[in-house]
Amino acid sequence: MPGRRWLNRNRTARGRPPAYWCRCNAQLEAAFMGRCAYTAMWLGSPGTADHFVSIDEDRSLAYEWTNLRYSVGWLNSRKKALVSKRLLDPFEVQDGWFAILLPSLQLQVTDRCPPALRDRAGETLRLLGLDHDERVVRYRRQWLHEYEQRRVSLDFLEDKAPLVARAVRDWEAREGRQWSAGSNQVTTSFAAAPSTARTGKTPARSGRKRAPGAKGRGSRPGSR
Repeated sequence: MPGRRWLNRNRTARGRPPAYWCRCNAQLEAAFMGRCAYTAMWLGSPGTADHFVSIDEDRSLAYEWTNLRYSVGWLNSRKKALVSKRLLDPFEVQDGWFAILLPSLQLQVTDRCPPALRDRAGETLRLLGLDHDERVVRYRRQWLHEYEQRRVSLDFLEDKAPLVARAVRDWEAREGRQWSAGSNQVTTSFAAAPSTARTGKTPARSGRKRAPGAKGRGSRPGSR
């Protein structure tokens, strides 16, 4: 691999190494089903190759496939100065550790996250803005709107924004009716107390290479 050869020949070099990892963007996108590993949502425009352990932290991992995560660009930029030990790796996260609240569309850690990891899980949400950063919430809201307008099915939403889909499924199961545009008028106190035993797919699920396959239909929204 050219990246490893470059590292072997330039062990004392300073500065950022050549971005050979960009050559595998298409393969990385396919491995992550087109979804950002951190937001767990399909990206309407090409994402970027994120180094979970940053180059500044460990240059030897700059070209390792196992260190790459598919990510939306702004979040990649926000994360690059953070030490990896402060964050949960999307591959660590198990199903149900995080859940989206309706109607706020904010993300929270659930009691299914192991107690020893909850502080780091909460810090991951805070540092990356995954809890209530408007850029993330706005995109969740766009996907929810597509479902409210019946432009996409719940199964399709599951493929593209699985955390949003699980929040809707839980709400519909609890209410016994289909979520609609007027459903977001429910009281916050009621909406903010879903059973943590029924939580959504996590960022890890979005990053796994063996995720449920896409349905092969057109994708909405068109871009970020």
